[in-house]
Amino acid sequence: MTPVVRSLLIATVAAFFLQKTLPGLTEAFLFVPQLLWRQPWTLVTYMFLHGGLTHLLFNMLGLFFFGSRVESRIGSQRFATLYFLSGISGALLSLLLSRNPILGASAGVFGVMLAFAHFWPDEPIHIWGVIPVPARILVIITTVFTLWSGISGGGGGIAHFAHLGGYVGAWLYMRWLDRARTDFRRKATSAPPEVTRQIRGFDRIDRSTIHEVNRGEVDRILDKISAGGVESLTPQERLFLSNFVPLDDRMPPKS
Repeated sequence: MTPVVRSLLIATVAAFFLQKTLPGLTEAFLFVPQLLWRQPWTLVTYMFLHGGLTHLLFNMLGLFFFGSRVESRIGSQRFATLYFLSGISGALLSLLLSRNPILGASAGVFGVMLAFAHFWPDEPIHIWGVIPVPARILVIITTVFTLWSGISGGGGGIAHFAHLGGYVGAWLYMRWLDRARTDFRRKATSAPPEVTRQIRGFDRIDRSTIHEVNRGEVDRILDKISAGGVESLTPQERLFLSNFVPLDDRMPPKS
């Protein structure tokens, strides 16, 4: 289990037990749209409260099964941003469209599930442990159901617009990450050919220090070197790889 997922699980379960032992805690920290301006902290604290054991169990199972893989893929800091941004956007959409008080980690978990489908769209998710559904199809189905339930007013007290808001926040954040990654690669491969004529130290690259976002491209280029030598690389590939060689090898050779 990854660090942020573990911390969120512990904090959320602990908050649930505090709800049961401290009268008034739930009322003080759940999100009430009409009271947002007096209690702005509830944009975040509502995510750690739950209406019952089943509510808690389903949300924590979703966080456990989807969260660790997503955190491993994008890193702990970005995962925490994704989770809380999804929760906050869920509360804000409820503020705009519902006005009902909400509590629970569902918006954050829905955001994590969307990120999972973004990276592994064809990964089968077994509904009730039996029916396999590709992750991207599950997101589409739940989006349609959530939107319909929110508009029709059905669902027995479920904060459908908060769930939908979790998807919206996660989608926007994933778009931002994709753009940041594209910009990095464009800048890393935009130098003139004379800058990338030589590359040294590729055999001393430490893969453990490379972020998951870039590790696949580094592996592809190293495989290309193994198959055809450094001469087989394009100037853009040489420059991209040079960002990850040891610092000593980035310095020009002494004359």
